[in-house]
Amino acid sequence: MRGDGPTAPVRLAELYAPIATDLAASRRLLADELISDQGFISDLCRHVGQFHGKLVRPAVLLLAARACGEVRPAHHVLAAVVELVHIATLVHDDVLDEADIRRRAATVNRLWGNHQAVLMGDFLYSHAFHLCSSLDSQFAARLIGQTAVTVCEGEMMQVARRGCYELTEAEYLDVIYRKTAVLVEACCQLGAYYAGAEPETVQLLRTYGSSVGMAFQIADDLLDLTGDESEVGKSLGRDVCERELTLPLIHYLTTAAPAARDQLLALLRSTDPLRTRAIATRLRDNPSLAYAQTVAREYIAAARQALTGLPPSAARDSLDALAGFVLARRQ
Repeated sequence: MRGDGPTAPVRLAELYAPIATDLAASRRLLADELISDQGFISDLCRHVGQFHGKLVRPAVLLLAARACGEVRPAHHVLAAVVELVHIATLVHDDVLDEADIRRRAATVNRLWGNHQAVLMGDFLYSHAFHLCSSLDSQFAARLIGQTAVTVCEGEMMQVARRGCYELTEAEYLDVIYRKTAVLVEACCQLGAYYAGAEPETVQLLRTYGSSVGMAFQIADDLLDLTGDESEVGKSLGRDVCERELTLPLIHYLTTAAPAARDQLLALLRSTDPLRTRAIATRLRDNPSLAYAQTVAREYIAAARQALTGLPPSAARDSLDALAGFVLARRQ
């Protein structure tokens, strides 16, 4: 079992090696879905095609399948489905966050406006469910449908709690499970289930997925606060701008002395465009950033522990290394 993070930079191409052919097949299916006979919609499709990024969710689904036995044609379809769902959430998130940059490219809402962005997200969701309906079993359609509902619940909970500076850590963790971790959990469950894994093994993969998803979102929230926008490749500081508390801020507000707490609250309520930088500076010498990193590491440890219940394989090794990548990533 490896330590908390990789000792050398991790190349995703290496981690995806056990499922490289399968991932290519899924990408072809995905490309076939991102088409339209309407020219301007095809332009939108080509643009959101840039948002594929690291393809973590399809890769996790395929690696889970490989770790449980074999990758089947249904897995190729499902990998494309979960990526369509993921891209749809990104397009809608950019509207909610009024973001300008995604994957170093302009967001859909910036180029075409909020109306087209919302409709584009709906277009992607519709394609995901249409593709999912091509499978003989309805298990995936039901799980993807419930997962999409949970993701929407998480997003609505987050929006409803904007400006709530009494948000607790438990409430924050509930939100990020719903809006992020549940989809990664579903990817692992689908990969294992459609590989014919036993229920106990499916549960181990679900635990891996939810734990990695939680760590991924905590790491993402840390990057939003302290990352370099040119390196990360998307708009940063959106959480502060939208008055959304993340784990390091929750920890600071519950542990800092009253005077320091009041100063942070004043920054959070400020409209100064440099307030995110000022908040990051204030946290730099405070244990709250380290606390959030520790919580993320604990989730990764739980993910890796779940993998010990699987037989040794190159796919299991990739899942283990991918967990380390979540902690080490800078974009």
